[in-house]
Amino acid sequence: MTAPVIEVEGLKKHFPIKKGLLRRTVGHVHAVDGVSFSINEGETLGLVGESGCGKSTVARTVMRLVEPTAGTIRLGGTEVTTLSKAQMRPFRRQMQMVFQDPFSSLNPRMTAGDIVREPLLVHGVATGAEADARTAEIFRQVGLREAQMANFPHQFSGGQRQRVSIARALALNPRLIVADEPVSALDVSIQAQVINLLMDLQREHRLSYLFIAHDLAVVEHISHRVAVMYLGRIVEHASKQDLFLRPQHPYTQALLAAVPVPNPRLKLKKTLLQGDVPSPVRPPPGCAFHTRCPHAMPRCKQETPTLREGAPGHLAACHLLDA
Repeated sequence: MTAPVIEVEGLKKHFPIKKGLLRRTVGHVHAVDGVSFSINEGETLGLVGESGCGKSTVARTVMRLVEPTAGTIRLGGTEVTTLSKAQMRPFRRQMQMVFQDPFSSLNPRMTAGDIVREPLLVHGVATGAEADARTAEIFRQVGLREAQMANFPHQFSGGQRQRVSIARALALNPRLIVADEPVSALDVSIQAQVINLLMDLQREHRLSYLFIAHDLAVVEHISHRVAVMYLGRIVEHASKQDLFLRPQHPYTQALLAAVPVPNPRLKLKKTLLQGDVPSPVRPPPGCAFHTRCPHAMPRCKQETPTLREGAPGHLAACHLLDA
């Protein structure tokens, strides 16, 4: 059995809070607080949760754009957590990222062709006519014309700019693509085109995706498995079918209940969450969700629940599973 493309175990990222003239550390923001998951070849793991729950920090930490505070990251069975920049260089080719805002992630002074060609030159994969031919081929794969290689980012629409970002990510034939809300800035009709493009590329190249989003409909369409985050932790992790049909954590149930139903005559009883997300600087003791949970028990305020199976292959971090 082959090793997963990526394995993340106990990942933590705590940002220091510094104050005063001497810039003393007076606390930490617990952005990611013990996240574990793995992604197999040709698989998509959807990571969902409210804004501020730590999804984007997970993406940047996995990519080593932000250094982890603790935990391990294994890429193709090799631990890359503590590698230096020079040692990380060969592994950079195996994982690439697609950012949320395609305009700010593209250099406005470079043509689209130069943007996609640059990784080939930097990593010494191809040069000259070979690099030009490879770039033109990637443009065709993502649905852009070869003539558009001479255009600058401002000459593209939002959807086309995101296709250029995807083309740049594909240039080095990566095994893993981390997509941080890649369609949230696009029109709904364009979202569908980009999602279908990502799925087509996955089938063609056996790509693995860590797909981060807050739109549950998009996650349901593209993902094989889904992990739900709340305040820096994964609170539920299951296959797409199990999670959407039989959610076990109250937070997941509330997220699914908040999805609009396209039928004005259908009246559904909605479980609306009360209050705000607690501060990641001082997370509440016990279960972090107990301050907003309608089923909270005294135990929830004292003991932190661990992820465990409530059903085969369906993990949830909730004391209700013991009831």
